[in-house]
Amino acid sequence: MAAAATSISLSRSATSRRASISSRFHQVPFVSRHFPLLQNPRSLISAAASMSVQAPHKISQNSFLDRKESGFLHFVKYHGLGNDFILVDNRDSLEPRVTPEQAVKLCDRNFGVGADGVIFAMPGINGTDFSMRIFNSDGSEPEMCGNGVRCFARFIAELENLRGIHRFTVHTGAGLIVPEIQDDGKVRVDMELVVDGIPWNVTCVSMGNPHCITFETKESKALQVDDLNLAEIGPKFEHHVMFPARTNTEFVQIFSRSHLKMRVWERGAGATLACGTGACAVVVAAVLEGRSERKCTVELPGGPLEIEWREADNHVYMTGPAEVVFYGSVPL
Repeated sequence: MAAAATSISLSRSATSRRASISSRFHQVPFVSRHFPLLQNPRSLISAAASMSVQAPHKISQNSFLDRKESGFLHFVKYHGLGNDFILVDNRDSLEPRVTPEQAVKLCDRNFGVGADGVIFAMPGINGTDFSMRIFNSDGSEPEMCGNGVRCFARFIAELENLRGIHRFTVHTGAGLIVPEIQDDGKVRVDMELVVDGIPWNVTCVSMGNPHCITFETKESKALQVDDLNLAEIGPKFEHHVMFPARTNTEFVQIFSRSHLKMRVWERGAGATLACGTGACAVVVAAVLEGRSERKCTVELPGGPLEIEWREADNHVYMTGPAEVVFYGSVPL
């Protein structure tokens, strides 16, 4: 992946404002820059006074991040589906290189770098490969972030010069997260989500919109989806701290490797009779977890859909009815 390495020297002045953030997702592009590291929380980043910009030149991201100028914070800017983050190599310490107050200034979209948060790649603890911490653009620290952990995984892959499929363990405030870099550069995240004190095994998938798919609780209790109180459990997934931008949630029951049944709680809509992207996400998640074939009938409350994740072209195909209900007109 190509990078534009830019060296920017910024003065400190003016005022600061605040801005505000499941798995196979889109590739996450990045830009890389380095800024003077603020020495105290009262210092403000601003481009209002002097700014010198060197023209972009060819430089590998690894060599850029290896540079250790004193007083400078090196970072890489990533985004996942538009949620953007400043990624910092903090592998030499469990103490973040910037404070929450400094993170607020870095995230300012007018006077700083501009981001939804600052993510630190730290040494692993309790036997994990790495640790991850986040400061939001308002200085708060969430337990975890689904979009952020994908960016974190790509960042680690670049730092460690990993190519091909790689899987590693990450300690977060929300527990153990296991991201996997895929051959095509996308990131799958195996997560455990605690809802109402019950751990759920979930797989987060993007179909252009976010989906959280679950087949069972941590205790390996296979779901009987008709027994779920969807109106009670659905909103708790949608608004879980793990998903600051909220998520669609699919609860899945497996009848066979080619027959799945799902109920869906849609972000912003609640329980619906059908969700096409949700059915596609369910089959992708089921295949990734080794639970189904690539071609399945997915039974929804409104009827069945035929879903195929075709290996030849890596596309997901959905087949189902579309029927006229009635014609009408209303005054404007």
